[in-house]
Order: sequence, then C-alpha cells, then structure tokens
Amino acid sequence: MQEEITERNKKILLIVLIAGCFLSTLNQTLLNVALSSFMDIFNVTAATVQWISTGFMLVNGVLVPITAFLMKRFTTRQLFISSMFFLFIGSVLCACAMNFGVLLTGRMIQAIGAGIITPLMMTVILYLYPSEKRGSIMGTIGFAIIFAPAIAPTLSGFVVEYVSWRWLFIGLVPFVLIVIVLAFKYLMNVSETAKAKLDVVSVLLSTIGFGCILFGFSSAGSKGWDHPVVITTIVVGVIVTILFCLRQIKSNDPLLNLSVFKYKVFTLTSILNILITMIMYADLILLPIYLQDGRGFTAFEAGLLLLPGAVINAFLSPITGKMYDKYGPRPTFITGLIFIMISMWGVIDLTESTTYMYLMVRTIILRIGLSFISMPLNTAGLNALPRELGSHGSAVNNTVRQLAGAIGTAVVVTVYTIQATSRATELSTENANMAAMQLAKLSSIYGSSDAYMFMLVLSFVALILATLMPKKVAVQKEKSKSLN
Repeated sequence: MQEEITERNKKILLIVLIAGCFLSTLNQTLLNVALSSFMDIFNVTAATVQWISTGFMLVNGVLVPITAFLMKRFTTRQLFISSMFFLFIGSVLCACAMNFGVLLTGRMIQAIGAGIITPLMMTVILYLYPSEKRGSIMGTIGFAIIFAPAIAPTLSGFVVEYVSWRWLFIGLVPFVLIVIVLAFKYLMNVSETAKAKLDVVSVLLSTIGFGCILFGFSSAGSKGWDHPVVITTIVVGVIVTILFCLRQIKSNDPLLNLSVFKYKVFTLTSILNILITMIMYADLILLPIYLQDGRGFTAFEAGLLLLPGAVINAFLSPITGKMYDKYGPRPTFITGLIFIMISMWGVIDLTESTTYMYLMVRTIILRIGLSFISMPLNTAGLNALPRELGSHGSAVNNTVRQLAGAIGTAVVVTVYTIQATSRATELSTENANMAAMQLAKLSSIYGSSDAYMFMLVLSFVALILATLMPKKVAVQKEKSKSLN
C-alpha cells in the first residue's frame, strides 16, 4: 500500500511539475512573433523591442547558476510555488501594461520564475527515479519542454492577428493559478534542505560573466560584431566567467560544482547539447526569416508550418525516452542526428518556388530527429553523475543551453547577414535592372540557404561526437554489478 501511495504521489508530483514547466516554457517563446506588433503599439525601435527577448534570456541565464544553491537551501514546494507566483505576477503586470517599461518589467519578473523551474524539475527526477527509468520519464517531460515553444509561434500569431496582444498574458493567468492551487494541495518535498551559505562573490561573478556573454552575443546580430558594446561585453563576460570558474574549482562548497565535467559522458553530452541547441534555435530564426522576408508569408502562416512537427515531436518524446532506456544513448543519438542531417540537407538550396508542403515535411523530419536527442541527452548526462551532483549537473546543463542559444542565434544571424549581403552584391552585378524588392527577396532566400549549410556542418560534427558515446553493454554491466 505504501508503495502504491508513493507511486501515486510521484505521478501527481510529475503532473504538477510538467504543467508548471509547460506554462513557463510556452511563455518564454510566446512573444517572438509579436515583437513587430509591439514596435507599432508602443512606438519603439527594433533595438528597444528586442529587450523583451534579450531581457528575459538575461534574467533566466543569470538565475540558472544559482539554482543549485536555491535547491539546497529551500524546499521543492517553496521553490516551485515561488516560481509560479513570479510567473503569475509578471503575467498580470504585462497584461495591464500601458507603456513599454511596464511590459518589460513584467517580462523580467516572469523570467525569474522560468529560470528556476526547469533545473528544479530535472533534479526532482534524479531524486525520484532510478537511472534505468529516467529516459521514459524525461521523454514525458519532453512534451512540456519541446511542445510548448513549438506551438508558441502559431498560438501567438493567431492571438496577435485575430484578438489582442493582451490575451497572450490574460490567457496564461487562470492556468498559472490552477497550477499554484494544485501545488499547494499535492506537491511534496523530495529532498532535505540544508543551511547552505551563499557565496556572494560567486553570485556577482556569475551574474556579470554570464550576463555580459549573453548580452554581447544577443546584441551581435543587430549591432554587428565590430560594435564597441558587443566586443566589450563579450570580452568582459569571458574574463569574469573564467574568474568565476576558477573560484568554483578552488571552493570547498562551490555555487556551481564544475567537478561534473570530470565525468566523460556528462562532458560529451554538454558539448552535444551546445550543438543541438544552436541548431534548434537557428532553425526557429532562419525558417521565419525565409518564409516572411523571402516569400512574403504572414507570421501566422510561418507559425502554422511548425505545428505538425511540434505535435509529432510531442507524441514521439515519451516513445524515444523508452527507446533510450532500452537501447542506450549511442543508437538513440545517432538515429536522431541522421534525421537532423537529412532535414538540414533538404534546405541548403532554397528557392522562390520551394513549396510550403515541402518545408512542412522537412520540419517534421527535423522534429523527429530532435525527439530522439533532446531529452535523452539530458538523461544521459545526469545519469553519468552521482545523485549528490544532480542539482549541479542540472544547473550546468541549463546554463550551457542558455549560452548556446544566445551564441547560436548570434552566429546564425551573422552568417545569414554576411551571405545575404554578399549574394545581393552578386545579383546586382549580374542584373543591374533588378527591382530592389526582388533583390532583397532573393538575397534573403540565398542567405538562408547558406546559413543552413553551416547548420549541416554542425550536425555532422554532432554525429561524430555521438559515436563516442558509451555502448549499452557497458551500462548493463554496471547495473548487474550493483545488483550483485
């Protein structure tokens, strides 16, 4: 009976956590399509409106390294309910915003909640489930983490076009309240708290270091790599991050325990995580650029193209999680990367006549590939660590993902811009009478294709790394030893 209650409680705990994570992740990407509308509504420039995304990412990225300390100091209930309250307060503030400053403040408050919740959920799974079951559980969570950002462009495109932008926030509020009520009723604590001492110097170093790197790379796309602000923030960020890392290595009780990198599999999955995140973020930027700038589709149509792939991805995620548990990391990752490479190869020669249906099928292939690798990658990395390093591994994972997202976005926008400019020069030389609009369209299409070629190279590098992952046999031997 006790076992039944424990199993039931585990399921309730997971449902509440997944619901919270789904809302948090959905909110994170919900505004990307609405940015151009906000420029008109609040009468602000593109550089200013970009702060809605950049600011969110900065707060998120700065908070993540501190989550390992927060998980040691506070209970699961306290952290989860607090993160949901931040999401609730931020959403109410954004919904009532009369000017851009209030909207940005609300967005930053939302980001505080979002920064805590994903690493918290990963750590809870490490405590609740043995390593041989984590793949299928992570697969179930993949529904929230992968499905939410994929449906966000379609959802926000529809809301902005047919209702009012305020409903992007009003719609969230009742769902967040339901999750808070469920958390108060059902959520229990999974780990003991300790009177951990906060290393203020490390917090300052991580905030300045990660904050500057994220800001520098996210500004590079719009300002250009030679802009003094971009160069200064990246250089300062890298120097301060190195100082932060040195302090963590020397500390007896580090804020972020970097000894997780002593485990080969964790290090390997972290590198793969960087490459996969870069590929994923790049596609979410390049495809709308090609569809809207190159082909003239609306934001809603661009978002709609991602929907079938997102649905398939969501349903496949629990299945690929079970496959990971059965076959181990190497075959799962290689299968996923082959699908990703096919999807990238399919868009290296985009034209004016590439059909909408072709792009939809190609996006489905990409999403199938990502379902084989996104959540299993987290599982493989965290399984390689002893339980006491779980919260640190989760925090490192999320920090790596935040940085990779910012760097990947900046790099791909740069590759796209350089190639589009170079193609525009070629086209105007070949055909001096070409209309300016046609020139802009064609150079955007060719620029997107060239950027996808860069993504194809990245996916090939990731495939080589995936072959270095351990075989399933080695894992089974370890298990049988522990059973004996």
